Amino acid sequence: MRAGMFPRLVLFDLDGTLLDSAPDMVATVNRMRAARGQGPMPLAELRPHVSKGSRAMSAAAFPELGGEVSGEMIREFLDTYEQELGRSSVLFDGVAELLDAIEADGARWGIITNKPEYLARQVMPQLGWGTRSAILLGGDTLAERKPHPLPLLHAAGQLDAAIDDCVYIGDDQRDIEAARAAGMRSVVALWGYRDEGERPDGWGADALADTPVDLLAPTFWARWR
Repeated sequence: MRAGMFPRLVLFDLDGTLLDSAPDMVATVNRMRAARGQGPMPLAELRPHVSKGSRAMSAAAFPELGGEVSGEMIREFLDTYEQELGRSSVLFDGVAELLDAIEADGARWGIITNKPEYLARQVMPQLGWGTRSAILLGGDTLAERKPHPLPLLHAAGQLDAAIDDCVYIGDDQRDIEAARAAGMRSVVALWGYRDEGERPDGWGADALADTPVDLLAPTFWARWR
């Protein structure tokens, strides 16, 4: 990598990596449950499913469906979530400082999420990121989404960044699989959303970080120089 503490392009997942959006998503499915005469489910029970998206959240909220979630229910989730978007979500501790440090280092950062692009774009101005993020790709922006490597490769190509000068940071196994398939270094965001049985140390990432603050340490990145 070239001079500077950080890789020249730091790409992030969104939900569970930069943004703690679990409260918004839980409010969404609990509104869906209320519409069906069912009581609310607790945040702790639904939180591990947030990074898996609308289908997984709906399946967790309605276990009686046995995982069979219809397209109509997914549309209901997305429409309701759009109304809840940004109401209760917050940045994870240390994320604001991390993004400031990346920019101060002369590097760029961007977001590659499986969230539909129209929803991700609505979040950006709420966070003050509308002009700061070098690129934003949603799950429906391209023909493929994570764990396919296409979004990561596309981001690097659009920003004229060599793969060796990039890193992808995410909290889900699909994030790491996408980075590995793209030949890009990867970091597991251990502060994100996971089921108890998941073993991120077995995903094949290049590094694991307990908190965003860990990524502010020069020693964290020195291993790749």
